[in-house]
Amino acid sequence: MDLGLEGKVAIVTGGSAGIGLAAARTLAREGARVVIVARTASTLAEASNSIREDTGGEVVDVPADVSKDVDIERLFAATIERFGRLDVLVNNAGRSHAAPLMTVTDEEWQNDLDLKVFAALRTMRLAVPHMTAAGGGSIVNVVNIGAKAPAASSMPTSVSRAAGIAITKAASRDLAPHNIRVNAVCIGLIKSEQHLRRARAANRMDDLDNFYLELAKGRQVPLGRTGEADEAADLIAFLASARSSYITGTAINMDGGASAVV
Repeated sequence: MDLGLEGKVAIVTGGSAGIGLAAARTLAREGARVVIVARTASTLAEASNSIREDTGGEVVDVPADVSKDVDIERLFAATIERFGRLDVLVNNAGRSHAAPLMTVTDEEWQNDLDLKVFAALRTMRLAVPHMTAAGGGSIVNVVNIGAKAPAASSMPTSVSRAAGIAITKAASRDLAPHNIRVNAVCIGLIKSEQHLRRARAANRMDDLDNFYLELAKGRQVPLGRTGEADEAADLIAFLASARSSYITGTAINMDGGASAVV
Protein backbone atom coordinates (compact mmCIF):
# COMPACT_ATOMS: atom_id res chain seq x y z
CA MET A 1 0.00 0.00 0.00
CA ASP A 2 1.38 3.40 -0.99
CA LEU A 3 0.90 5.71 1.99
CA GLY A 4 1.45 8.84 -0.06
CA LEU A 5 4.33 10.07 2.10
CA GLU A 6 6.87 10.51 -0.70
CA GLY A 7 8.52 13.93 -0.36
CA LYS A 8 6.69 14.84 2.84
CA VAL A 9 8.65 16.28 5.78
CA ALA A 10 8.24 14.79 9.25
CA ILE A 11 9.57 15.65 12.70
CA VAL A 12 9.80 12.77 15.20
CA THR A 13 10.65 13.67 18.79
CA GLY A 14 12.21 11.00 20.95
CA GLY A 15 13.54 9.61 17.68
CA SER A 16 16.80 7.98 18.80
CA ALA A 17 15.39 4.70 20.17
CA GLY A 18 12.33 2.53 20.59
CA ILE A 19 9.06 3.58 19.01
CA GLY A 20 10.42 6.95 17.86
CA LEU A 21 13.31 5.35 16.00
CA ALA A 22 11.01 2.74 14.47
CA ALA A 23 8.53 5.42 13.39
CA ALA A 24 11.27 7.54 11.82
CA ARG A 25 12.60 4.51 9.95
CA THR A 26 9.15 3.58 8.64
CA LEU A 27 8.43 7.14 7.53
CA ALA A 28 11.78 7.31 5.74
CA ARG A 29 11.13 3.96 4.08
CA GLU A 30 7.85 5.39 2.78
CA GLY A 31 9.71 8.30 1.18
CA ALA A 32 9.34 11.00 3.81
CA ARG A 33 12.22 13.29 4.71
CA VAL A 34 12.65 12.92 8.45
CA VAL A 35 14.02 15.07 11.25
CA ILE A 36 14.70 13.10 14.43
CA VAL A 37 15.10 14.73 17.81
CA ALA A 38 16.56 13.61 21.14
CA ARG A 39 18.80 15.01 23.83
CA THR A 40 21.94 12.87 23.39
CA ALA A 41 23.78 13.91 20.23
CA SER A 42 25.90 10.76 19.87
CA THR A 43 22.95 8.38 20.20
CA LEU A 44 20.92 10.52 17.84
CA ALA A 45 23.68 10.51 15.21
CA GLU A 46 23.89 6.72 15.41
CA ALA A 47 20.13 6.49 14.93
CA SER A 48 20.10 8.78 11.88
CA ASN A 49 22.98 6.84 10.32
CA SER A 50 21.17 3.55 10.86
CA ILE A 51 17.99 4.91 9.23
CA ARG A 52 19.93 6.15 6.21
CA GLU A 53 21.66 2.79 5.85
CA ASP A 54 18.38 0.86 6.17
CA THR A 55 16.24 3.05 3.93
CA GLY A 56 18.44 5.27 1.80
CA GLY A 57 16.21 8.10 2.98
CA GLU A 58 17.03 11.69 3.85
CA VAL A 59 17.34 11.98 7.62
CA VAL A 60 18.49 14.93 9.73
CA ASP A 61 19.26 14.71 13.44
CA VAL A 62 18.77 17.75 15.67
CA PRO A 63 19.91 17.32 19.28
CA ALA A 64 17.37 19.11 21.46
CA ASP A 65 15.56 18.93 24.77
CA VAL A 66 11.89 19.38 23.90
CA SER A 67 11.07 20.33 27.48
CA LYS A 68 12.81 23.65 26.71
CA ASP A 69 11.04 26.15 24.50
CA VAL A 70 14.29 27.56 23.05
CA ASP A 71 15.31 24.08 21.89
CA ILE A 72 11.93 23.55 20.20
CA GLU A 73 12.26 26.87 18.39
CA ARG A 74 15.74 25.88 17.21
CA LEU A 75 14.40 22.51 16.02
CA PHE A 76 11.73 24.12 13.86
CA ALA A 77 14.12 26.71 12.51
CA ALA A 78 16.52 23.95 11.46
CA THR A 79 13.73 21.92 9.85
CA ILE A 80 12.35 24.80 7.80
CA GLU A 81 15.81 26.00 6.82
CA ARG A 82 16.65 22.51 5.51
CA PHE A 83 13.36 21.49 3.91
CA GLY A 84 11.18 24.60 3.66
CA ARG A 85 8.01 22.85 4.82
CA LEU A 86 6.46 20.53 7.40
CA ASP A 87 3.76 17.90 6.87
CA VAL A 88 3.97 15.49 9.81
CA LEU A 89 4.70 15.89 13.52
CA VAL A 90 5.11 12.86 15.79
CA ASN A 91 5.21 13.86 19.46
CA ASN A 92 6.87 10.81 20.96
CA ALA A 93 9.33 12.22 23.50
CA GLY A 94 8.73 11.01 27.03
CA ARG A 95 9.69 8.64 29.79
CA SER A 96 7.77 6.55 32.26
CA HIS A 97 7.49 8.02 35.74
CA ALA A 98 4.95 6.18 37.84
CA ALA A 99 4.58 6.52 41.59
CA PRO A 100 1.91 6.96 44.29
CA LEU A 101 0.33 10.40 44.68
CA MET A 102 1.96 11.19 48.02
CA THR A 103 5.51 10.52 46.80
CA VAL A 104 5.54 12.76 43.71
CA THR A 105 7.11 16.16 44.34
CA ASP A 106 6.15 19.44 42.71
CA GLU A 107 9.42 19.42 40.82
CA GLU A 108 8.71 15.93 39.44
CA TRP A 109 5.23 17.04 38.38
CA GLN A 110 6.63 20.08 36.61
CA ASN A 111 9.35 18.10 34.83
CA ASP A 112 6.82 15.57 33.59
CA LEU A 113 4.40 18.23 32.40
CA ASP A 114 7.19 20.13 30.65
CA LEU A 115 8.30 17.01 28.77
CA LYS A 116 4.94 15.50 27.88
CA VAL A 117 2.36 18.29 27.88
CA PHE A 118 4.05 21.61 27.23
CA ALA A 119 6.44 20.10 24.69
CA ALA A 120 3.49 18.78 22.67
CA LEU A 121 1.66 22.10 22.92
CA ARG A 122 4.71 24.07 21.81
CA THR A 123 5.59 21.81 18.90
CA MET A 124 1.99 21.82 17.70
CA ARG A 125 1.77 25.61 17.84
CA LEU A 126 4.96 25.95 15.80
CA ALA A 127 3.90 23.22 13.36
CA VAL A 128 0.49 24.65 12.45
CA PRO A 129 1.57 27.65 10.33
CA HIS A 130 3.90 25.48 8.24
CA MET A 131 1.33 22.71 7.82
CA THR A 132 -1.29 25.26 6.85
CA ALA A 133 1.07 26.70 4.24
CA ALA A 134 1.61 23.18 2.89
CA GLY A 135 -2.15 22.62 2.51
CA GLY A 136 -2.57 20.46 5.58
CA GLY A 137 -0.78 17.93 7.72
CA SER A 138 -0.96 15.27 10.39
CA ILE A 139 0.00 15.35 14.07
CA VAL A 140 0.37 12.08 16.00
CA ASN A 141 0.70 12.25 19.78
CA VAL A 142 2.13 9.11 21.36
CA VAL A 143 0.67 8.52 24.82
CA ASN A 144 -0.08 5.30 26.74
CA ILE A 145 -3.09 3.26 27.71
CA GLY A 146 -2.86 4.55 31.28
CA ALA A 147 -4.15 7.84 29.93
CA LYS A 148 -7.57 6.24 29.56
CA ALA A 149 -7.55 3.93 32.58
CA PRO A 150 -5.00 5.09 35.19
CA ALA A 151 -3.71 2.45 37.57
CA ALA A 152 -2.66 2.91 41.16
CA SER A 153 0.80 4.43 41.59
CA SER A 154 0.75 5.79 38.04
CA MET A 155 1.38 9.49 38.60
CA PRO A 156 2.50 11.80 37.10
CA THR A 157 2.65 9.86 33.81
CA SER A 158 -1.01 8.86 33.68
CA VAL A 159 -2.10 12.46 34.25
CA SER A 160 0.29 13.91 31.66
CA ARG A 161 -0.78 11.32 29.12
CA ALA A 162 -4.47 11.95 29.82
CA ALA A 163 -3.79 15.60 29.08
CA GLY A 164 -2.23 14.45 25.81
CA ILE A 165 -5.51 12.81 24.79
CA ALA A 166 -7.49 15.92 25.72
CA ILE A 167 -5.09 18.08 23.71
CA THR A 168 -5.47 15.70 20.77
CA LYS A 169 -9.26 15.90 20.76
CA ALA A 170 -9.50 19.66 21.29
CA ALA A 171 -6.80 20.43 18.73
CA SER A 172 -8.42 18.16 16.16
CA ARG A 173 -11.51 20.40 16.30
CA ASP A 174 -9.49 23.61 16.15
CA LEU A 175 -7.27 22.51 13.28
CA ALA A 176 -9.73 20.65 11.05
CA PRO A 177 -10.52 23.82 9.03
CA HIS A 178 -6.81 23.93 8.13
CA ASN A 179 -6.88 20.29 6.94
CA ILE A 180 -4.62 19.33 9.84
CA ARG A 181 -5.53 16.06 11.50
CA VAL A 182 -4.58 15.23 15.10
CA ASN A 183 -4.64 11.71 16.53
CA ALA A 184 -3.14 9.85 19.47
CA VAL A 185 -1.68 6.37 19.79
CA CYS A 186 -2.09 4.79 23.24
CA ILE A 187 0.86 2.50 23.76
CA GLY A 188 0.60 -0.65 25.86
CA LEU A 189 3.29 -3.29 26.31
CA ILE A 190 5.77 -2.63 23.47
CA LYS A 191 9.41 -3.76 23.45
CA SER A 192 11.65 -0.89 24.51
CA GLU A 193 15.07 0.08 25.84
CA GLN A 194 13.53 0.12 29.31
CA HIS A 195 12.64 -3.57 29.00
CA LEU A 196 16.11 -4.41 27.72
CA ARG A 197 17.63 -2.72 30.77
CA ARG A 198 15.38 -4.82 33.01
CA ALA A 199 16.34 -8.00 31.16
CA ARG A 200 20.02 -7.12 31.41
CA ALA A 201 19.74 -6.45 35.14
CA ALA A 202 18.03 -9.82 35.58
CA ASN A 203 20.63 -11.64 33.43
CA ARG A 204 17.90 -12.54 30.94
CA MET A 205 19.50 -11.22 27.73
CA ASP A 206 20.01 -14.80 26.51
CA ASP A 207 16.36 -15.60 27.26
CA LEU A 208 14.60 -12.55 25.81
CA ASP A 209 11.78 -14.45 24.12
CA ASN A 210 10.63 -15.99 27.40
CA PHE A 211 11.28 -12.71 29.21
CA TYR A 212 8.86 -10.89 26.89
CA LEU A 213 6.31 -13.71 27.11
CA GLU A 214 6.39 -13.45 30.90
CA LEU A 215 5.89 -9.68 30.68
CA ALA A 216 2.83 -10.20 28.49
CA LYS A 217 1.44 -12.82 30.85
CA GLY A 218 2.00 -10.54 33.84
CA ARG A 219 0.19 -7.68 32.09
CA GLN A 220 -2.61 -10.05 31.01
CA VAL A 221 -2.26 -9.14 27.35
CA PRO A 222 -5.00 -11.05 25.48
CA LEU A 223 -2.84 -11.59 22.39
CA GLY A 224 -0.29 -13.24 24.65
CA ARG A 225 2.85 -11.41 23.56
CA THR A 226 4.78 -8.16 23.82
CA GLY A 227 4.32 -5.83 20.86
CA GLU A 228 7.10 -4.79 18.49
CA ALA A 229 8.18 -1.18 18.04
CA ASP A 230 7.76 -1.64 14.28
CA GLU A 231 4.08 -2.48 14.81
CA ALA A 232 3.54 0.82 16.62
CA ALA A 233 5.52 2.55 13.87
CA ASP A 234 3.22 1.15 11.20
CA LEU A 235 0.19 2.63 12.95
CA ILE A 236 1.92 5.99 13.38
CA ALA A 237 2.89 6.06 9.70
CA PHE A 238 -0.67 5.20 8.67
CA LEU A 239 -2.10 8.02 10.79
CA ALA A 240 0.50 10.37 9.32
CA SER A 241 -0.45 9.44 5.79
CA ALA A 242 -3.12 10.30 3.23
CA ARG A 243 -4.55 6.79 3.73
CA SER A 244 -6.07 8.00 7.02
CA SER A 245 -7.40 11.26 5.60
CA TYR A 246 -10.81 10.93 7.29
CA ILE A 247 -9.45 10.02 10.73
CA THR A 248 -8.94 12.76 13.30
CA GLY A 249 -9.54 13.29 17.00
CA THR A 250 -9.05 9.61 17.85
CA ALA A 251 -6.96 7.85 20.50
CA ILE A 252 -6.19 4.33 19.26
CA ASN A 253 -5.09 1.59 21.65
CA MET A 254 -1.91 -0.23 20.59
CA ASP A 255 -1.85 -2.76 23.39
CA GLY A 256 -2.71 -6.28 22.24
CA GLY A 257 -6.17 -5.87 23.77
CA ALA A 258 -4.90 -5.23 27.31
CA SER A 259 -6.78 -2.03 28.08
CA ALA A 260 -10.12 -2.31 29.85
CA VAL A 261 -11.49 0.60 27.82
CA VAL A 262 -11.83 1.25 24.08
